[in-house]
Formats: sequence, C-alpha cells, structure tokens
Amino acid sequence: MLSILAQRSPLLAKMRVLGAVGVRAAHSHGDHDVIPAFTFPTYHDLRHVPLPDIPFRAALTSQETALKEKEKGPWKQLSPEEKKSLYHIMFNQTYAEMNKPNQEWKTVLGGVFFFVGFTGIVMWWQRVHVFPPLPHTLEEEWVAMQTRRMLDMRIGAIEGLSSKWDYEKNEWKK
Repeated sequence: MLSILAQRSPLLAKMRVLGAVGVRAAHSHGDHDVIPAFTFPTYHDLRHVPLPDIPFRAALTSQETALKEKEKGPWKQLSPEEKKSLYHIMFNQTYAEMNKPNQEWKTVLGGVFFFVGFTGIVMWWQRVHVFPPLPHTLEEEWVAMQTRRMLDMRIGAIEGLSSKWDYEKNEWKK
C-alpha cells in the first residue's frame, strides 16, 4: 500500500512522509534506534500454540549441556527422567499441567460479586441521597382515582381502557 502511494506521489516519498525510512526517522532517538521489547521472541505456554518462539531455558547449566549432547545420540539410551529433563529445558509445562484445572474461576466470580455489590451500594446511595422523593401521582390512591376518572370519562371506549370495563356491573369484563 505504501509503495503504491509512494509511486503515485513522488513528492511525498522525497519528503520521507511515506515509507519505513520516514517512520524510522520520525521515531529514532538520536544516533541509535530504540528497539521495542515486544519485537523480541518470547516464551509462552499456550495450548493453541504448541511450539513457542524460543526454548524455556536459554542459559543451560553444565549438566543440561551434557544432557543436550547426549540427546544427539540414540534416544533409547536415555532414561525417562532424562527425557523429562530434556522436555523441561524446552518447555515449562506439559499439556497435562496446562490442562489441569486451576482456581481462577474463584477470582473471576469474586470480582463479579464485588462489582455487583458495589453497583448495588451505589444505586442505594443514589436512591437515598440523590434522587428526589417519588411524586404523589405514583401513589396507589392517586392511580386508582385517575383510573376511575378515565373510566367515567369513557376514554378509549372502543379498544382502550373503557372497552374492558362493564359499566352495568361496575367491574372489569371477564
């Protein structure tokens, strides 16, 4: 995309507005370039990425170096403990250790309960200290009087409220 843009606009390319050279020039600090840490390969134990970028242990002890040399020979000469040691040089955890259930769900559930409780406390505080009292028009007596007045005025006589009221029996229709 940048090369097409640079071909169509040679002036921008000359001004180093486009291209990696312009980006490097804009983000360099003096004579040396700063390389961000996330550009280096890292080690991760992930089930969906079975082969990490680098081995788990970069610096090996003398015993581990000898074991790595022994690894180049036939594997039938290696004991099961040596095979496990070789595996743990390359990987921190086995798949069984990665798939082992952990207790993280307790932390998540605790966090959810904390935030639900905090939200409840904030709502209670707002109801007590922030919101004004409810208007008198929402009290049951007022709603009953208003409904009776609407029935007396026959509001919505065809399909509305008054159509469901029996005026002869003075009760709601069944």
